[in-house]
Amino acid sequence: MDSKPDTGSLSASPVQRVFAWRRRHPRWSILIALLVAVFLLDRLFPPPIPDLDDDAATVVVARDGTPLRAFANAEGVWRYRIGLDEVSPRYLEALKGYEDRWFDWHPGINPIAFARAAGQAAVHGRIVSGGSTLTMQVARLIEPIPHSLPGKFWQIVRALQLEMRLSKAEILELYVNLAPFGGGIEGVQAASYAYLGKPSAQLSHAEAALLAVLPQSPSRNRPDRHPDRARGARDKVLNRLAEFGDWPPGVITEARDEPVVARSLRPPMQAALLAERLRREDPNDRRLDSTIDATLQRAIETQVEQYMRRLPEKTSAAVMVVRHSDLDTLVYVGSARYGDPDRLGHVDMVQARRSPGSTLKPFLYGLALDHGLIHSESLLLDVPQDFDGYRPGNFGDDFNGPVSAAEALRLSLNVPAVDLMDRIGPERFTARLAHAGLDLNLPVAAQPNLSIILGGTATELEQLVGAYAALARGGLAGLPRLRPGQAATDRRLLSAGAAYIVRQMLVEHGRPGDPGGLIDTSRRKQIAWKTGTSYGFRDAWAIGVTPDHVVGVWIGRPDGTPVPDQYGAATALPLLIDVSERLPGASRFTDPKPESVTLEKICWPSGGRETDELPANCRKKREAMLLDGVAPPTALDRASKASDSLQVRLQLDSKTGLRVAPHCAQGSVSEEVRVRWPVLAEPWIGAVERRYNRLPDWAPHCAPDQPTPSADLRIEGLVDASILRAAPGTDEPIRARLRVIGGTGTVAWLLNGKLVGRAAAEGGLELLFDQSGKKVITALDDQGRYGQIQVTVQ
Repeated sequence: MDSKPDTGSLSASPVQRVFAWRRRHPRWSILIALLVAVFLLDRLFPPPIPDLDDDAATVVVARDGTPLRAFANAEGVWRYRIGLDEVSPRYLEALKGYEDRWFDWHPGINPIAFARAAGQAAVHGRIVSGGSTLTMQVARLIEPIPHSLPGKFWQIVRALQLEMRLSKAEILELYVNLAPFGGGIEGVQAASYAYLGKPSAQLSHAEAALLAVLPQSPSRNRPDRHPDRARGARDKVLNRLAEFGDWPPGVITEARDEPVVARSLRPPMQAALLAERLRREDPNDRRLDSTIDATLQRAIETQVEQYMRRLPEKTSAAVMVVRHSDLDTLVYVGSARYGDPDRLGHVDMVQARRSPGSTLKPFLYGLALDHGLIHSESLLLDVPQDFDGYRPGNFGDDFNGPVSAAEALRLSLNVPAVDLMDRIGPERFTARLAHAGLDLNLPVAAQPNLSIILGGTATELEQLVGAYAALARGGLAGLPRLRPGQAATDRRLLSAGAAYIVRQMLVEHGRPGDPGGLIDTSRRKQIAWKTGTSYGFRDAWAIGVTPDHVVGVWIGRPDGTPVPDQYGAATALPLLIDVSERLPGASRFTDPKPESVTLEKICWPSGGRETDELPANCRKKREAMLLDGVAPPTALDRASKASDSLQVRLQLDSKTGLRVAPHCAQGSVSEEVRVRWPVLAEPWIGAVERRYNRLPDWAPHCAPDQPTPSADLRIEGLVDASILRAAPGTDEPIRARLRVIGGTGTVAWLLNGKLVGRAAAEGGLELLFDQSGKKVITALDDQGRYGQIQVTVQ
């Protein structure tokens, strides 16, 4: 009879040998079968391991990584992706010490803890303690698993799968990013910022223990709602860590004494409009790094919100702070209060195109320097003038007569600026700004014109700030950078010398628009600043350059409606100075004066060097900054003919001092060179200078064939030095109708230097005197002729 084949022999089949091995090693065969089953399950039912980057919320962060604003993911959850090296070791110690002490060694399940949990379930008929490892908790975080015995089995399977597929560090990284902390917050980094206002790398021992236990019952133990419960849960963690000696006793004691203090749970909301802008520009990036300084941003946002309480309702504001060395934007406040419907807080006024008022004037003066038209003390005329029908006035309609270029810029005088714009050309000015990144919007089909320099255009705060940076960067303007690594866009706006001179002209600033001294402009830092106000009080601006930063402030209503009596110097300037004082860095400009800039004494009215003038013609001396050694002469005013000159060469009869000509001279003749004041300056230069400005009469035998037009106008209607009194028994103000004799064209009428009206020379004007005191009445025609009288109103 046949005997059974020896399954261990070489003649046995492979299947027979396998069954024989199983009979000899039953325990190993069970383990192998289990491993094979797990392997097959892993391939048939792989765990849904999430991609933390794809499923994360979009977070805009500051330059140091601090979240500025978080946009929830599709499930409405805010999660801030973080690596283990960015988490405080204290948190990881507390987490492992409390939740899973054997995490680094077990294969995904802890048999001892699991046996304990199974025994408790058998005794009580329900799950009392889960015995879950961190790996098992991750399994439940990545997939909804019911809290039941079958659910526990599936959780174990998933934990084994995770251990097969991932390293311990990868599993722990999933936990620290997915653990729930209540209120739609997931992950320790998001929780740390939301509850504690700090990154998880900076957690104290007590805070680390609190966040380690919070995912066990995030709603019940939320520290912002239930601080006592949260403290009790935290102390359980500390007791466990003390029991096993994970932390020294002194650390445990100190941590127990620390109170649970959490702010109201809220995702970060700083630089909200910048965050929206960056997200629009890069919608697929989950982490959007910015150049913002989180500490400064928070402080300036609070400062702006407090400052706006004193202003009319519906008023908004925008503030931008740029470090001019690299054009990094450190502060970006797009509205006074984000989301406020009354203030249209959703409108980003950093990018809104608005009338710039007078904020373009520094660039005009810089270009005038580069074109050799002026130096810092050039004599300019702030008097009523007509530019082919365009007749600009100043804020308040006051005129100052002859002023230096520096004074005209600091006082933001309109007529000198329009005069320079006319000489440079609006097209050239606009093109130069556009090349430097400052685009000016004009109405459709409109051409650049003289009104641009007074705000007859539109531009953005962001571009203005980038252009003002040229005053501290050797004349190089550029677009402010919003993100690290953003390409530089340096463009030449002014020469280094012109930029330096303009900045110096602005550093020692007066108080334009504030003659009563209502604004306290005392400051620690040097600030080269300029204000602007658009037509109708719609926009108030202040732009300032400090030794390290450029600060831009806009205040107004986003819908463009006027805000009466709110202008740059009164509304935007105080906020600019307050913001500047908060900024770190130097308090004084220390960059050296460019070699192209020299300091020299110049003379008025010629504008030339003192060394080039006769002492008698140097009527006033000033120290000026010259560019490239050029001292441009004072330009003719519009009352002079093209053939005229301020410098007059006279031939005088030596005996009589009267004017003669070579063909009619009798006896000895002396020559004299005289530099006269511009004709339009005469009403403001005083009696002594007016006498100097008068040329000697012609000798009778040399009188010209044509009579010389009268240099003066005669005002009729009132007598010089008269006293005006109101009629008895009436409250009506005194009225007087005046006209001029000898004038042509249009006559400008000024009362104490303030323009009160214009009228045809042959017509006249009625003046109203409603206040007592001395009144100087001046009439000035298109040819520069003028008349002046003084009366006293009682």
